[in-house]
Amino acid sequence: MREKTRPILYSFRRCPYAMRARLAVAVSGVSVELREILLRNKAAAFLETSPSGTVPCLKDGAEVIDESLDVMLWALRQKDPQGWLEMPEAGFALIETADGPFKRALDRTKYHTRYADADPEESRAEAMQFLNSLEDQLGDGWLFGDKPRLADMAILPFVRQFAFIDKARFDAEAGPNLAHWLARFLDSEAFATIMPKLPVWQAGDAPTVFCGHILPA
Repeated sequence: MREKTRPILYSFRRCPYAMRARLAVAVSGVSVELREILLRNKAAAFLETSPSGTVPCLKDGAEVIDESLDVMLWALRQKDPQGWLEMPEAGFALIETADGPFKRALDRTKYHTRYADADPEESRAEAMQFLNSLEDQLGDGWLFGDKPRLADMAILPFVRQFAFIDKARFDAEAGPNLAHWLARFLDSEAFATIMPKLPVWQAGDAPTVFCGHILPA
C-alpha cells in the first residue's frame, strides 16, 4: 500500500498568521513538511499552490488550505490533546474582532506610512483599548479559564507583533493581566517550538519535518 504523502505547510517565521498555524500544528502533534518561504522572492511551487500567495498555506493531498485559522482547525480537529477547541462560541467572536478592527489598528500603527488616512497615535489607542478590554477576562491567566484555548493562540501572535512596535510603551500601558498573558506566551515551550530559524526552502531540498508534541502550559 502506498504511503500517504506528508502534508506541506508553507510558512514564514515572523508572520503572525503563520505563527498561529504552526502553534496548532505543533500542539496537535500532526506531522507536516515545513517549508520556509521568503516573501520578497516567493518560490514557484508555493505560488502554484497558494491561491492568495500568502502564508500560511497548507497542502494536504489535493486539498489546499489558504487561511491561517482554517489551518489551525485542520490540525486540531485531527488531534487536540490540550483541548484548545474546548471554548465557547464567544471565543470565535473574539478572534473575529482581533482579526478585524484590532488588526486594522495594528497595521495603521506599525505600517502607518502605507495608509494615507492613518493616524498612528489614534490607531495605537484603538488597539490598546481592545487589548485592555480583555484585562478582567484574563484574570485566570487565559481568555477562557486557567489554560490556553484556540482564541489565546490565534490572537497572541498579533499581540506580540503590536507590543514590539514599542515594547517599553506597551509595558507601561498594558494592564497586569494583559502583560502577564503575553509574557507567559513568550516564555512558553509552545512559542519556543515554533520559532527556530530555518533556511529558506528551495525545490529539491530535503524535507524539514515539523511535529510538535508540546507539553501542557
